[in-house]
Amino acid sequence: MTIFWILAAGLLLLAALFVAAPLLGNRHKDADDTDVDQARINLELFKQQLAELDADLAAGKLDRAQYESARHDLERELLRDIADFGTADTKPAADTKLTGARLTGVALLFAVPATAVVLYLMLGNLTIIPQLEQAPVTSQAAQHAGAAGTQSLDMLVQRLEERLQQTPDDGQGWTMLGRTYFATGRTQDAERALARAHELLPNDVQVTLAYAESIAANNDRNLQGKPAELIAEVLKAQPDDATARWLSGMVDFQRGQFQAAAKTWKQVLAQVDPASDDATELRSLIVQAQERAGIPPDQRLAAGGNPTPPEQPAVGAASPPRSSPAQPATGAETPAPGAQRAPQAATAAALDVTVSMAPDLAGRMPPDTTVFVFARAASGPPMPLAVQRLKVSDLPTTVRLDDSMAMMPQMRLSAFPQVVVGARVSPSGQAMPQSGDLEGDTGPISSTDTGSISVTIDHVRQ
Repeated sequence: MTIFWILAAGLLLLAALFVAAPLLGNRHKDADDTDVDQARINLELFKQQLAELDADLAAGKLDRAQYESARHDLERELLRDIADFGTADTKPAADTKLTGARLTGVALLFAVPATAVVLYLMLGNLTIIPQLEQAPVTSQAAQHAGAAGTQSLDMLVQRLEERLQQTPDDGQGWTMLGRTYFATGRTQDAERALARAHELLPNDVQVTLAYAESIAANNDRNLQGKPAELIAEVLKAQPDDATARWLSGMVDFQRGQFQAAAKTWKQVLAQVDPASDDATELRSLIVQAQERAGIPPDQRLAAGGNPTPPEQPAVGAASPPRSSPAQPATGAETPAPGAQRAPQAATAAALDVTVSMAPDLAGRMPPDTTVFVFARAASGPPMPLAVQRLKVSDLPTTVRLDDSMAMMPQMRLSAFPQVVVGARVSPSGQAMPQSGDLEGDTGPISSTDTGSISVTIDHVRQ
């Protein structure tokens, strides 16, 4: 507030000087200069007229008497003009005028600032200056509060990295670093950190499972291969570990062993609180697996019922994990706990897709290279609604994509009015798209299209 009043006072002084300065100037000098200039003009005029008289006398236009009379008249006129400028009656008037101007200037010098201050106090907002001063502080505090979480995670990552450079054999440190990488979305770095943690702590169940899930997170959430081996190792050491059982059921589901998946999930369901969200999601997964296995509806697990598994697992084991930064979801093509369920469509959908390779790309891949034919929502989740796996040697061919291939009830073809049908040649055999894959798609089409759909693999993924 003090700075404001200092600036305001300075501006008021400048305004007052601007108004009063012309009235406070020294006008005496101007008046004197004007008198001198006028006297000089009159003298020059006298000289000019006298020269003309001399010329007329020399030319004979005037005789001596006329010349002397005219010259006396000019001299008297000059003396009268000079006497007028020196008379005393004009000076007091000029002085009075100048004194009045100075008084007006002085009055304005004080009146302008005083008027401005009075008007501001009457009409202005006296609280706006403190508010403006406080605004940057408040904004900065809000920004710091909003960024505190991100900064703390970044700082934690940096500190962990620095510490592990000094103590590279700290297994717990590598585990924490891997989990923190997941929290910041750095899944590739998380896998490398957890691989190191697993190397240092091979018998730690939680580290092994976190490592398995990190591999799956970077492989389109596919648990086949190395993740399945790690899960099997954990179950061999601790058969009742709920997290390992839950993931084992996912492995069975991805392999198409739906009865085994349902059985495994029933065992996990017996270990959790029947009223919990985990139990609700597990029941949904069990019903899906039983449906895919062809079990009649009357023999499936009821939506709100309790399971009766063939054998009762040990009670008190840890409940199954949710998807989290430390334990990522393991199913872009599999059911996962926490997924939002949507009503199933009343009418099933099916698409007949003819897949072929563009002539300019034919022969670029070996015959046994994997080909994925898929349908995904034109506007919605990126995960496929239906998938068929082929080889390059099978092309051209026609495949069928339908609701029976859905991994979750809400992810059926019939649940989305517009879908994109595509095909991709994957040299790596991985479901996750990679640079160098050959691909093609149809663009958005109706999911109820009953005609044959053609997909040509015609470009290379960048």
